Amino acid sequence: MSEPADTQLVPPSSVVLVSGGSRGLGLAIVTDLLDAGVRVAAFARTITPELEKLAAEHPDRVHVGSVDVTDLRAAQSFVREVEQRLGPIDGIVNNAAMGQDSLHAHTATEDIARIIETNLTAPLQLTRLVIRRMLAKGLRGRIVNITSICGQRGFPGLVAYSATKGGMDAATRSLARELGGRMLVNSVAPGFFASEMSAVLGPTQLDQIVRRTPTGHLTEPVEVTPVVRMLLREHTNINGQVIVVDGAASI
Repeated sequence: MSEPADTQLVPPSSVVLVSGGSRGLGLAIVTDLLDAGVRVAAFARTITPELEKLAAEHPDRVHVGSVDVTDLRAAQSFVREVEQRLGPIDGIVNNAAMGQDSLHAHTATEDIARIIETNLTAPLQLTRLVIRRMLAKGLRGRIVNITSICGQRGFPGLVAYSATKGGMDAATRSLARELGGRMLVNSVAPGFFASEMSAVLGPTQLDQIVRRTPTGHLTEPVEVTPVVRMLLREHTNINGQVIVVDGAASI
């Protein structure tokens, strides 16, 4: 049972942990938060030159590491390093994920398990790790889960992926209730990024999505980062919500 929160507002996050922050949307989120003056810790399985460059340019505000999100022990070590370098973490962006490009009937058992472990089990474990440390320190904070429109609409070739994203949306709602206002917990569900999904959906289905999108184009990272920043930094009463960024393609 959650306990009622007091009237103290949840402050803006000042030290944010971003998983999967080395490329694509994750790198865009890291860059945007740095521009907003936030101290950022980012990890990924492989550290890209772009992320290394950000760390070199902002040595006092960026800490990066090569961590597989499914390796809880490595994640624990990284969190301790971040606290020593940047201070207590009071914001999380669960962005690390793996995709899928196979019909469910043809997806190997081990691939289903790997997708679930990476996209659902690992972010739940990472979130538990960080919020336990935040609660022990008496901190309030923000949690943003990067999910997907696939958690709400059906697309062939993405069954296991969609299940994990829908699971994270459900976890978002329950965790917001469980924390009782001590932290704001929300999901951001982008529409399709052309570079990531073109191999799965193919040009014909992508063209169909574009045609039914009122804004006339697929989602771009620059359209998602302001929403993530707002949920982490702005005074807001948004909690337990899934915010879709897809140009109204799913309406």
